[in-house]
Amino acid sequence: MDEHDLCRLEMRAFFGFDSLSNVIQSNVKIDPSRSPFMKERLEVLFSGSELDDIIEQASEFVSHKTFKVTCLNSIALDTTEKLRQPERRSFERRIGEVIQGEADLLDPEVNFGVVLLEGIWYFGIVQESEPIWRYHMQKPHMYSTALSTRVARAVANIAVPHPEGIRAIDPCCGIGTVLVEARSMGIDIVGRDINPLVCLGSRKNLAHFGLEGEVGKGPISEVTDTYDAAIIDMPYNLFTHISAEGQLDILKHARRITSKLVVVTIEPMDHMITEAGFTIVDRCVAKKGTFERQIVVCE
Repeated sequence: MDEHDLCRLEMRAFFGFDSLSNVIQSNVKIDPSRSPFMKERLEVLFSGSELDDIIEQASEFVSHKTFKVTCLNSIALDTTEKLRQPERRSFERRIGEVIQGEADLLDPEVNFGVVLLEGIWYFGIVQESEPIWRYHMQKPHMYSTALSTRVARAVANIAVPHPEGIRAIDPCCGIGTVLVEARSMGIDIVGRDINPLVCLGSRKNLAHFGLEGEVGKGPISEVTDTYDAAIIDMPYNLFTHISAEGQLDILKHARRITSKLVVVTIEPMDHMITEAGFTIVDRCVAKKGTFERQIVVCE
């Protein structure tokens, strides 16, 4: 699947900007396991213009946990070329030898990282991404037309990049692909669907992964609470009996209950989104072969 544009849309949601580089420097702290596109995060503790600067600062550093040091230049990072393995191992050894503490290369309690980027050396704590979304691919209940877990996870992040204090709703939740991803990231989200069978399937999918979450039965028109964000994977004519008027009605009710909406759709509906009272603020297209889904961010 071509998800490059989806990756950049998620990036903009998290950090407020995107980049063509494969490295982002930001003060925004995001758990890399939240994103299907992040490999790791380096929480910088100190930096220097030379490796010797890092070694000098590391010599004053005390680790109360077992550790190892990993050089992250195993691939080209932006314009900084990949470092050869012997060089990386040498740098790791030189830094590891001066840190005060117990090294453990097999099962360390903390992984320190060192990286050369644009002529500056950085040292810090590495947090590697765990592909949690992959574990959610095998659900007890599945739709052939449901979003992939990767796309669902990214969409949840785009809707709720910073979950603290945010309440969200998926009022057309189907079998709960978005709900599972969102709840696994600690997002406060409730689900709803007009189909009692898929509501049951959604609840079972959440329970299968040890997640809790409310899934109500009924149309969006019956929702009385308001939410900070909503996600709608729009029902469409190819697989449902919904009309264009029905889709517009869903959008109008979404406008009533939320100020931020992320719409996933296989057909253009900008005119409907505008008619419902939203403004489109960002968007992308996620492709799988010839099949395209638009992800549209509205406020």
